[in-house]
Formats: sequence, C-alpha cells, structure tokens
Amino acid sequence: MAKKSQVAKSLRKPKYSTRSVHRCWRCGRRRGYMRDFELCRICFRELANRGEIPGVRKSSW
Repeated sequence: MAKKSQVAKSLRKPKYSTRSVHRCWRCGRRRGYMRDFELCRICFRELANRGEIPGVRKSSW
C-alpha cells in the first residue's frame, strides 16, 4: 500500500510530462501497472479471478 503522500504527489500535474506516475486505483502500487485497466498486476489478478472485470476470463487450452 502506497503512502497517502505518494498518491497525492502522483495526482498532481508534473513539471514535465515524462515525470507522470501511473498508480493502481485500488492499492496505489506504481510497478506492474496495466494502462488498459488502471490496475497493478496483483489487483488485476484478484479481480479477474473473482470475475469482477468484464470481458476477462482465465485462459485454458
């Protein structure tokens, strides 16, 4: 879980566009971020296994 100060800092508009930090909206994690879902890999997996992300299914072949 990210500190509230880090989350608040990432929400501010950066001085340079390359400094923007994407964070997971559930836990605030910045690594392993998926832009399509705005989630980190861990939260994505939890929600996908519960079936709470529409259009996402566990693969099997």
